[in-house]
Amino acid sequence: MHNQQISPVLRNDHISVHFEAMASLCEVLVESEDIELAMHIAQAIANEAWRIEQKYSRYRVDNIIYRINHAQGNSVSIDSETWHLLTLANTCFEVSEGLFDITSGVLGNIWHFDGSSLLPSARMIKECLAYCGWQNIRLTQDNVRLPPGYAIDLGGIGKEYAVDSCVQVATKIAPKCSVLVNFGGDIAVSHPRQNQPYWFVGIEHPNPEKDSQLSVTIAQGGLATSGDARRYLIKDGIRYSHVLNPQTGYPVTGAPRSVTVAGENCTQAGLLATLALLQGDQAEIFLEKQGTTHWCLW
Repeated sequence: MHNQQISPVLRNDHISVHFEAMASLCEVLVESEDIELAMHIAQAIANEAWRIEQKYSRYRVDNIIYRINHAQGNSVSIDSETWHLLTLANTCFEVSEGLFDITSGVLGNIWHFDGSSLLPSARMIKECLAYCGWQNIRLTQDNVRLPPGYAIDLGGIGKEYAVDSCVQVATKIAPKCSVLVNFGGDIAVSHPRQNQPYWFVGIEHPNPEKDSQLSVTIAQGGLATSGDARRYLIKDGIRYSHVLNPQTGYPVTGAPRSVTVAGENCTQAGLLATLALLQGDQAEIFLEKQGTTHWCLW
């Protein structure tokens, strides 16, 4: 992956660069006509994205997540960055009253959202739930310990964290240049534009029958979308979302197909969008209570 060739495309008033990371098409927009500067920024961003992916992907066997998940009940030493991410996960768990739980990835072993109609049995779900529960994790600034059989998955916050980290990288290189980082719909902007008031972002409609998209403007900060447009299953005419309630082991019901939230940064926006989906048919009420700018598509 790290030998990807990234190349710039000069638009009207900015430069666009694409690469792949975290199972997403990643885009960097730089408000500049300086190709050399744009490539320097984009390469630094790509390197940071690949670094975070390598360090925290649950699909690798050579990183800290693998060591934590395969420690068989033993403590594992962690660095300050991992402590920061796990503390964030703890905050998400507390704020959501247990609905946002990075140990719930084990449910993905029995739920397969591939458009098929295969549902896990109640017994399978009950067995899985015995290995869910962030409250059972022991975390200190230097160590983390999971009960045997437990596993963590940072997929719910990792990409948003990477977007924000990459914006910080861009800001260090070009403090006054507006840079937009977009990792598969998780977005952050470093600094307001000088030539235009906003960046324009298109959000694909989750219903493929509706060939349209929502156009959103962003000047600075974060924007994140959560939804089940491509990950679901249908059984007896009922559509099951991939968004699972870790307390019941079943998908949430009645939620919007897609929730987009604007926030101070991408991590905050992503958390609010996910929390909204977990509220099911109360998603919009939840977001209105938070006072956030948001868009729900059904």
